[in-house]
Amino acid sequence: MAKGKKKAATAPESLKLKNKDYLEHLRKLHVELVKLQEWVIAKGVKVCIVFEGRDGAGKGGTIKALTERVSPRVFRVVALPAPTDREKSQMHVQRYLPYLPAAGEVVIFDRSWYNRAGVERVMGFCTDEQADKFLKSIPWVEHAIVQSGVILLKYWLEVSPEEQTRRLEARINDGRKTWKLTPMDLKSYSRWYDYSRARDEMFKHSDTEHAPWLVADSNDKRRARLNIIT
Repeated sequence: MAKGKKKAATAPESLKLKNKDYLEHLRKLHVELVKLQEWVIAKGVKVCIVFEGRDGAGKGGTIKALTERVSPRVFRVVALPAPTDREKSQMHVQRYLPYLPAAGEVVIFDRSWYNRAGVERVMGFCTDEQADKFLKSIPWVEHAIVQSGVILLKYWLEVSPEEQTRRLEARINDGRKTWKLTPMDLKSYSRWYDYSRARDEMFKHSDTEHAPWLVADSNDKRRARLNIIT
């Protein structure tokens, strides 16, 4: 895990963590997560975790590993649908703010306000001017969130183009995984370099001292999950 930009390479299968070892490490980390949950409740801590990354990077699996042994009353996952016409007329971050944590809560965003800097910009759902305005303003918004007492953690999951293609093909060929695919996913896979430029621009403006980006190499999904939970 590292701050800011990081290039990921596909991990050879022989170096990827075996499932048996992964489950053993994960079990131990789940025990620590339960202890963390008790601390969050007892101290009234407010935690907000943002997960971003390319399609197929493993955000959903990481969130599942993080939350499967803790209370949903404490750990809440937020994955908002496309904005309504009314929400489109509001300040971009406005629809996310009601979901920020209160005392004793951990809120996890499965994609977040950074949609404006990523998918919306690349796929033409906002103008470059709108994306630039967002990137200039978001450090101030996040500073206010942190100043209010929220612990803000921002994770970017990175995969190589080869690994992303392999996972896409697995979803297409495995009937159990086709539910993960949308027409938008298929379009986005062809825009690798556009997403790379958008990512770099996002890091440039929003990788701040009070809310830094933590980048996880997710070519080995099991190792990435353990590293993030640790």
